[in-house]
Amino acid sequence: MLILRCPYCGMDVDETDLQPGGEAHLKREGPGSSDEDFEDYLFLRANPKGVHIERWRHAHGCGKWFHAVRCTNTLEVFGTYPAQTLEPPQEIKDKIAGKRPGWSWGGFK
Repeated sequence: MLILRCPYCGMDVDETDLQPGGEAHLKREGPGSSDEDFEDYLFLRANPKGVHIERWRHAHGCGKWFHAVRCTNTLEVFGTYPAQTLEPPQEIKDKIAGKRPGWSWGGFK
């Protein structure tokens, strides 16, 4: 079972108390964007095997959205951080680099 720590209320909660929100740090497309850009935003996701950043909502708790960095292959959780943060904190990046030698931070869409 997936257990994540809500960075707002500090509770460790299992996935039944959470609502998934998909891939994090996507460039949001809206009015004025091309049809191709909007189609990419709606339908194309990275879906990697390995380290991935996802959006989660503490639905049966504080109700706030946050980001979780985890490995989709092993379900290992590297950490969580507030949704308003533009990239993972350095401590999470260091934790990933320590467990995945040679892994590099690829940035965001």
